[in-house]
Amino acid sequence: MRGEMPTPASRSKPLPSSTAPSRHVYDVIVLGSQLGGALAAVLLARRGYSVLLVEHDGTGPGYEHDGFLLPYAPFITPALKTMPAVEEAFAELSLTPQLQRGQQPHVPELQLVLPRHRVDLHADPARRSAEFLREFGTESERILADLAATIRQHEPSDAFFKEGPPLPPDGMLESWNLKKRLRQHGGLEAEPRLSGTDEPSRLLRGLLPFTIHMDQPGSPLARTRPLSQALQTPWRYPGGRDGLRQLLFDRFTELGGDLLSPDNTDTYVAEELHIEGNRFSALKLLRSDTLYRASCLVSATDAGALRRILTGRKKHRALSEQLDVSTVKSFLFSVNWVVPEAALPRGMGELLLMDTQQEGELSHLLVQLHPARDHQGKEDPALRVVCAGGFVPASIRDLGEGYLQNLALRIDAHLDALMPFTKDKRLLRSAPYLDASAVRGSRLMPHPHYVFDSEAVLGVTGLKQQTPTKNLLLAGREVLPGLGLEGEFLAGIRAARLVQEMLKKKPVLKR
Repeated sequence: MRGEMPTPASRSKPLPSSTAPSRHVYDVIVLGSQLGGALAAVLLARRGYSVLLVEHDGTGPGYEHDGFLLPYAPFITPALKTMPAVEEAFAELSLTPQLQRGQQPHVPELQLVLPRHRVDLHADPARRSAEFLREFGTESERILADLAATIRQHEPSDAFFKEGPPLPPDGMLESWNLKKRLRQHGGLEAEPRLSGTDEPSRLLRGLLPFTIHMDQPGSPLARTRPLSQALQTPWRYPGGRDGLRQLLFDRFTELGGDLLSPDNTDTYVAEELHIEGNRFSALKLLRSDTLYRASCLVSATDAGALRRILTGRKKHRALSEQLDVSTVKSFLFSVNWVVPEAALPRGMGELLLMDTQQEGELSHLLVQLHPARDHQGKEDPALRVVCAGGFVPASIRDLGEGYLQNLALRIDAHLDALMPFTKDKRLLRSAPYLDASAVRGSRLMPHPHYVFDSEAVLGVTGLKQQTPTKNLLLAGREVLPGLGLEGEFLAGIRAARLVQEMLKKKPVLKR
């Protein structure tokens, strides 16, 4: 089927395995390509542990179509200073300067596209005020006050997350300690300030789904902190999520970690997870007879992907039941256009949030402009990639290719309205879910939203990080889905700490 993810067995010619590690026993194996696992792997390597990182579900730095390297979806990153615990971790890894050099603001920072208005949301308060006053007159004063308060709304909870709270808590003792901490931190239950019924306030709230992995968040914290971080300065990072992951991978290999990825081997997909009693014992990969063993396994892949490689699921019912509480509810469906830079409308921003005036799927579109890159990653300054995405129910995957094509055509129609003179000038139109082999039918869906059959602590937690398999930890985006990108990194930071507590190794010299 077109768009199906090719397995190593289906390739006509084997890929080289020149970088397959010579050792087969490690302190830690990290399975999966999600950012929490990548950060955990680098932190553990930095602290002197032997680590094997098996990418398993990686999609690489974009996908190739007709000679262009294209993004899977729009992706924005909040500034490091809005995520204090993450900032400390990147400082430990000496990655802060590199990350800050790579991050760039959009110009303007965000553009709102409404049926009768287009507003530039500048970071500079004076320019922002002039824009809103021009478009909304006297009503703008209240909207601007709510917006200014929203941008600062993450600050009261910063100290709480910097302490590294046990989220989700495991057991009565952790729950009791967490409740003590909650009483010491005000602001965790503050209601969102951006609550108006006016058009710009409703549209700004529409940015929230693009910043989190939880479907229909109901708690104040999940509806305020990620949105506040994103609105303060919605940064871009070269290569998006994949570029950020590559930054961590590069540092990991510099520190002596072993990486199995599609870039260096054909044996990077997990086939079987071996558990003896209630402990992880070994990992077997496709097209390899080698069993990789470790004292701990950190899973940074989706629960469904981990569930599929469990051997003897009936014997490990408790772990299966823990993974079963997570369900994908929706995901980000995107379309890419490659167009000449000169054909773009004057005044069009590099990051746009659109109100499509549709209910349900594709109700809001996030549109992001990227430099066009060829298959080798070389930029063409005369071309731009326009990447537009909106959320659709996960169930549409079962409705057939015709329905998926229709979704892409609906996004095309919105882009036509936004850029009326580019349709006849576009060099390529591509939909990742239809045209990228690593997405459709793959283990890694672009920006999913989850629902959980379990209680969400503070409204932001999902799967417990510790599992019934004593030396198997979770560090994927399902652990803290209500905190978005910060939640992914926090899960990785805590996983690294839990591994250290579990192994109880003597202190090692830092590298």
